[in-house]
Amino acid sequence: MHNSSTAALRPDQPLSDRTRWIQLAVGVICMIATANIQYAWTLFVPEIQDTYGWSRASIQIAFTVFVIVQTWLAPIEGYFIDKFGPRLMVAFGAIFIGMAWVINSQATSLAGFYLGAAVGGIGVGSIYATCINNALKWFPDRRGLAVGLTAGGYGAGSAATILPIAAMIESSGFQETFFFFGILQGSLAFVAAWFLRSPKPAEVRKSSKLMQATRDYTLKEAMNTKLFWLMFVMFILVVTGGMMAVAQLGVIAKDLGVKEFQVDMHFFVMAALPLALMLDRIMNGISRPLFGWISDHIGREKTMVIAFTLEGIGIIALGYFGSNPYAFLILSGIVFLAWGEVYSLFSALAGDAFGTKHIGKIYGVLYTAKGIGALFVPVGNLMMEATGTWSTVLYTVAAMDLTAALLAIVVLRPVLAKHVAYSKDLFAKEKTVTQGALPA
Repeated sequence: MHNSSTAALRPDQPLSDRTRWIQLAVGVICMIATANIQYAWTLFVPEIQDTYGWSRASIQIAFTVFVIVQTWLAPIEGYFIDKFGPRLMVAFGAIFIGMAWVINSQATSLAGFYLGAAVGGIGVGSIYATCINNALKWFPDRRGLAVGLTAGGYGAGSAATILPIAAMIESSGFQETFFFFGILQGSLAFVAAWFLRSPKPAEVRKSSKLMQATRDYTLKEAMNTKLFWLMFVMFILVVTGGMMAVAQLGVIAKDLGVKEFQVDMHFFVMAALPLALMLDRIMNGISRPLFGWISDHIGREKTMVIAFTLEGIGIIALGYFGSNPYAFLILSGIVFLAWGEVYSLFSALAGDAFGTKHIGKIYGVLYTAKGIGALFVPVGNLMMEATGTWSTVLYTVAAMDLTAALLAIVVLRPVLAKHVAYSKDLFAKEKTVTQGALPA
């Protein structure tokens, strides 16, 4: 039987918040320790190229290996999270993220860097999925905010260490930097892992504002629902569009003639493209907790309509007004702000709809949407070559976002309401059967 415990608190009962906020903070620390494998890689690529003389494209295959391993193993990691709990999974992931950079520090062949990327993908996937999972379990009444802060830790976590890593590469070389930060980040996540735990039923409270199912679904049961596949399609639409837009930003900036434009902010001067990419980090970090928090109050599907519409309109406007460097900066900022929230909204909605007992496996399968999206990104390049303009890419991406926004209000809303009502009926029937089977 897959029922939620009846010991869970009602929305009007008092709850000690200290424990769960500590759990959330530890999860964010683990995410920060993990972020550099993805976000600082770009600093090492020119150094590896200068040292060994390989083409940039062949070095960057390592990054593709990392993304594929991180996303496609999520369902398997979800299985182990549900089985062993957060401590062992994060400790395991910490050993792998440390090992990945130690392997990179010793690598003298492309195969060595590809191995490091695969090991890193396993480590990051294990920690990322576990921390998201734990946030969903501890905060059923504030899932959007909790998951948003956790995912934001991964998105913005590299900000504090980018400069020290860049400085150490310059002073000590990339091999020593890989080794030192590998040991440092792995150790930090390993120590933090032992402070994590799953909540007891009496430590959590349901939301009084959102539609939430009252039973825990298995992966098989979830995959038999119309809601699961609707979420999967919407996730692919938005995540593919976002990744295509990000991947094309440099080319778009060049085509629009704003790439080298020096933006004078009075206290500093910077070229438009790196400034836009810096904005991406900031907006991505803000986006996840902001839209997550909004969704806790007005509902996931309404928030999706707002974010996906903003994203679609922002991309269309970028096509029309992007040749003005200031418009380019503002509009690319809006595009990044409205894209980063997919990771908080879909995971929170999965917890609402399917419960948290098997959420590791369920969200693990949903998260493969990012892996599918990554496979579609090169299609953007092909479209650009075929039509000779980036506009086709932008308008295709905008159409994908606006389609997802339309699905959120027209299809997702009624399907979710029906699913929650059915779940409550099923839960009541299962409860009756269980109680009827108990001895008097």
